[in-house]
Amino acid sequence: MTKLSLPENITNEKLTDLYKEMWLIRFFDEKVDEFFAKGLIHGTTHLAVGQEASASGPCAVLRDEDKITSTHRGHGHCIAKGADVNRMMAELFGRTTGYCKGKGGSMHIADVEKGNLGANGIVGGGIPLAVGSALTSSMKKLNYVTVCYFGDGATNEGSFHEALNLAAVWNLPVVFICENNQYGMSGPVKDMVKIPDIATRADSYGFPGVVVDGTDMVDLMNVSHEAVERARNGQGPTLIEAKTYRWKGHSKSDAKKYRTREEEKEWRAKDSIKRFKDVLIEAGVITEEKAEQLKQEAKKEIEDAVEFAKEGPMPSKEDLLTDVYA
Repeated sequence: MTKLSLPENITNEKLTDLYKEMWLIRFFDEKVDEFFAKGLIHGTTHLAVGQEASASGPCAVLRDEDKITSTHRGHGHCIAKGADVNRMMAELFGRTTGYCKGKGGSMHIADVEKGNLGANGIVGGGIPLAVGSALTSSMKKLNYVTVCYFGDGATNEGSFHEALNLAAVWNLPVVFICENNQYGMSGPVKDMVKIPDIATRADSYGFPGVVVDGTDMVDLMNVSHEAVERARNGQGPTLIEAKTYRWKGHSKSDAKKYRTREEEKEWRAKDSIKRFKDVLIEAGVITEEKAEQLKQEAKKEIEDAVEFAKEGPMPSKEDLLTDVYA
């Protein structure tokens, strides 16, 4: 039996919850994919099937008062920070019972009470918001940390460099997490960035950059914990690059013709949920039977969320101009 080396707050009970949470994230995105294909959900969506660990790992080491900013591929981040999957699904169905009363859709889920400052339809849009949140914590001495999620494509945006520079200059309590899923839309990251590791960009701003296997839940928790505690103790930012992979296309209309089936097969073999299950069983945290039970519980929660969403009312014409600001 293998003893896991993890932060003190990660108990066996927490590990069990995290395994179920990873299935919640996957089943949520798979269900959304199914309903978009059937025309029951409209607009667009960006799925993160395969990226469950990079969502769950960092959030696992946060306190309730800590904050996150998310991305257009952010369902997993929201769930990992405690979002209600019923309200999330209702939002995608355009119902008034959703987080934005059905007006925001996939890319605009926020839950400030849970510390989720919001997903963002603008590439790199959440990065300066996270720095603003960290500045608030610093100036008001609130002692919370902000975790900022973004993709590899966002690291070529001006907002990335401007925000990281200010976070460094002001020594802010923020952790930047680049979910490098190998592609910015249809362009491979190796054609977009000259350096092999995006994390080395932190060197130019004077704070640590760390590369981690984005499919290894245990490593993600340990690296994230170190970065979060460093930030909380006044030692400033860290840039974590989680090398991961999105199993599906960039968005619902992407046929993935730019990558090979062999590449997909190679990354699917590194399935973060299966890897985490194997680790938990080896450590005696769960059994194979318990793992299956947790998986089925997560599946039912998502099925229940779909029913909740379908039963919710649609916005009325009178709602058209409410919550609109000039």
